[in-house]
Amino acid sequence: MSWLCTNCRWFIWPILCAGCIAGTVYLAGYVRPPWSSGAPGSYAQTSGAQSSASTEGEEPSQPLQPINVKVIHPTRGTIERVTVQVGSIQAYVTVKLHAKASGFLKTQNVDIGDKVKHGDILAVVDVPEIEKQVERNSAMVEQAKARVVQMKTKIAIAKSDLESAKAKEVESLANAKSATAWVTFRKSYYERMKKLLAETSIAEKVVDEAKEKYEASVESENAAQASIISAKALIVSMAAKIDGAIADVTVAESEVKVTEAELAKAKVQLGFATIPAPFDGVITDRSLYEGDYVRSPSEGGAGALPLLTIQRTDRMKVIVQIPDREVPYADPGDPAFVEIDALPGEKIPAKVSRISYSEDPHTRLMHVEIDVPNPKGAMRQGMYGRVTIILDKSSDQLSIPSGCLTGKAELGKGTVYVVRDGHAHRAAVRLGIDNGLRVEILQGLTAADDVIYQPSNALSEDAEVTTTPLEDAATKSAAADR
Repeated sequence: MSWLCTNCRWFIWPILCAGCIAGTVYLAGYVRPPWSSGAPGSYAQTSGAQSSASTEGEEPSQPLQPINVKVIHPTRGTIERVTVQVGSIQAYVTVKLHAKASGFLKTQNVDIGDKVKHGDILAVVDVPEIEKQVERNSAMVEQAKARVVQMKTKIAIAKSDLESAKAKEVESLANAKSATAWVTFRKSYYERMKKLLAETSIAEKVVDEAKEKYEASVESENAAQASIISAKALIVSMAAKIDGAIADVTVAESEVKVTEAELAKAKVQLGFATIPAPFDGVITDRSLYEGDYVRSPSEGGAGALPLLTIQRTDRMKVIVQIPDREVPYADPGDPAFVEIDALPGEKIPAKVSRISYSEDPHTRLMHVEIDVPNPKGAMRQGMYGRVTIILDKSSDQLSIPSGCLTGKAELGKGTVYVVRDGHAHRAAVRLGIDNGLRVEILQGLTAADDVIYQPSNALSEDAEVTTTPLEDAATKSAAADR
């Protein structure tokens, strides 16, 4: 029985709740409120009747008042085509310094962050074998130079011998003439003695002596002639020796040049062991420490790390990627303004320094570089900011503030409101350059039109308006563009 009572309570409570809700709905719909009149159940109808009665009893509404609008005249030559892109700051020059000579790092005079001047010695690699090669080549140069002196001495000796041979030739010629004279004398004497012998005036012995002396003089003449020939041959020989000595000097001088070239090469290789600063800058990276082995890039392999990285930071490059639609208008020399995110409040004037004249086929962007002075070193590689480049200026087309457009401009077409005879009218226009502040009007307006600036949502076609000209609006827009 207790179980039955408990279940009954569970059934009774939902029934009581449903009854309360139904009673409330009944009273809300059919019981007359104390502030109303009429029978219960007729509240809605009574209220509707009263509302109709009150509407019929009101006076007619007043006519709409004209809307006050600001108007502006289109102006010429006050728009610039600009592009605003993100720019990345890079050092003007970045150089990774390698040692072309392999060896152990002997000294390193700088570290990351050090500022250096052009020509400062940054590091030295220990290369004893190259140092010895320089010494050997220096000795070879001295040896070659001594050989040149030696060969020149031989030339002098050969020239002296040549002069001696020429003198001997002269002497031989003189002896030959003397011998010829003696031959003539001895011959005539011998002939005279033979005549005397025939006349039996002298002894035969005297004739024999004369004959002997004559024959001796002939031999002396032959010897003199032979001496002349020998002297001439000696002259030729001495001349040949001079030519040979001159050739030896040329060879020796060539050897000097060869050894000097080898010495210069060794000195250059030795110079590669000393790393100077190529320009004024700051050290931004270091790969090795004193005692590490330095591998020359000429050895190949992946182990040839740069000793140091130096950057020129007195001037920086701002790298900008120009989208395809702006590429035809970008040229070196275009004015630009650089605003760096890390240096707020500073607007740096500059000019486009270089363009790549080519788009990346993957991104359809063109690489543009802008040089910016950095005398205080506030700009650092890796910073970024906003770059505004003035690509083109319109000098003869009409333009209006972009706030005059209504709705969404698509495919170079837009809509504005113009005031004619005190009423607002929609006017379709063809648009040109839009720099976000002003838009170029190619067709649809004249310089005399009153264009409504920032039309409100309450404005409609043929709405009655009153106008207030914007004070010096064109001048202000032009100044804002600049």
